[in-house]
Amino acid sequence: MDGESESSKFWMGVLADLRNRGVKDLLICSVDGLKGFEEAIKASFPKAEIQKCVVHQIRNSTKFVSYKDRKAFCADMREIYTAANEEAGLASLDRFENKWGIKYSYATKSWRDNWQHLSTFFKYPPEIRRIIYTTNAIENFNRQIRKSVNGAS
Repeated sequence: MDGESESSKFWMGVLADLRNRGVKDLLICSVDGLKGFEEAIKASFPKAEIQKCVVHQIRNSTKFVSYKDRKAFCADMREIYTAANEEAGLASLDRFENKWGIKYSYATKSWRDNWQHLSTFFKYPPEIRRIIYTTNAIENFNRQIRKSVNGAS
């Protein structure tokens, strides 16, 4: 069994457990690229929308950007995910791609290839978008639990 199907099988079990506990449906799932998770969500909760974590996308996009380009690169990238709506976000992505696509094609290609799941949050009011587009709140909560359980300060 390859890693992808093994991961999907694991997540299918987790989501089946949620169903067994009474969860009928999920509106939106903020994910950070765990192998097999998106497929398992779609299989278990077909109506659920997927939102890839924009913060993880930003980190992955800037990983290999030179120090001298980083400030301008990040400012241009910020225009994508802070746009007023998806149409404006796509226009910002086009400008970002035109400016940085040759030098940092891996980053612009990643935004383009993942747009379907990076742009889901635009369907929701601006007041809640920040909660939806990142998994950081969940990660911080889990970190606090680990600290409590492990007795770390």
